[in-house]
Amino acid sequence: MSSNPALSLEAIPPVTTAAAWRGDELEKTGEWIYMLSAEQVAELEELGTRFLEENPDLRTVQAEDYPLVACADAVKVWGGDVDYGRGFVLVRGLRTHLYSDALSSAIYYILGLHMGDPIRQNEMGDLIDHVYATSDKTMDDPTALSAKVRDKLVYHSDSSDIVALMCLRPSKEGGASCLVSGAQIYNEILKRRPDLAPLLLEPFHWDWRRQDHNAPADTYTSPIVSLVDGVFSMYAGSLYILTAQEYEGVPKLTPEQIEVLELFDKITYEEGMAIEMDFRPGDIQWLSNYAALHARTTFWDWPEPQRRRHLLRLWLSRDAGRPVVSGFGKNGVVQVRSAPRDGAAEHPDAHFDVYSVSVPRLLS
Repeated sequence: MSSNPALSLEAIPPVTTAAAWRGDELEKTGEWIYMLSAEQVAELEELGTRFLEENPDLRTVQAEDYPLVACADAVKVWGGDVDYGRGFVLVRGLRTHLYSDALSSAIYYILGLHMGDPIRQNEMGDLIDHVYATSDKTMDDPTALSAKVRDKLVYHSDSSDIVALMCLRPSKEGGASCLVSGAQIYNEILKRRPDLAPLLLEPFHWDWRRQDHNAPADTYTSPIVSLVDGVFSMYAGSLYILTAQEYEGVPKLTPEQIEVLELFDKITYEEGMAIEMDFRPGDIQWLSNYAALHARTTFWDWPEPQRRRHLLRLWLSRDAGRPVVSGFGKNGVVQVRSAPRDGAAEHPDAHFDVYSVSVPRLLS
């Protein structure tokens, strides 16, 4: 995994598209917030209610089963923002304070079907997962699951083309969502250390076991940066690169690789790079894992379980014609929606109806 001297810097020029942004500048515009109209909200509530009544199998239900009219153009706008713009959008206006969690989940899943194809998020086959703290572990504990703790999360990419979060209930305090532009980080590395920038295009080993305790292997491999046909994509999160070093057989990082990872993290946390947003009930954040990294600040919960901070999470595969290098990110190892990998039987605790998946599992 040493650097490739044949790789010229001309092959990875600075990114000049809308995907390269600074949080302190973007924050002032508010252009990243999309407010749903009363007509759009009414359509989603009606479709969500029908979804609950019909209770389809989440593995096989299709977007055309729940067609959008009032929201059709909005979905195209969100997709454009995610695929070709800044890489994210925050949709606001759903009245989740009036809904059951099952109705919120139904509306969310319908929109997810129109934004992409949901994929399984763990070996149990969950198509909707929950960011809901059931443990007081911190992320320095190797058994901690990031979606089940209150600890801060460092910047990282998830295992899908799009990651989406829907807020059912915010925390008592903290828990802000923080996003940073992968392209802007890359531009800064290119400006400060052009000698290190090409290393980001070479494969690294990533800790799979720590992300999913039931993963079929300890690690998978992916570069941090993909550049195909002039299209820039990023997959990042140095934590899982560093913890992968603990497994036998994983090649040791070179001093230059360690240096570029440290510079990457330093730039990521520099003042003004990130944008920070508080989730309100009903907010949905659509985020391209190729364009922006996400993190979370520490949060403090209410003592009552029914008042705890509760987000729903979707991982979506989205065919937007975006070219990436083979095996980029975790796409090579995730499971599709319709069935478990390699013809395996469904997990005995698997759930594929909206009523069951709207309740968080008590995992720690």
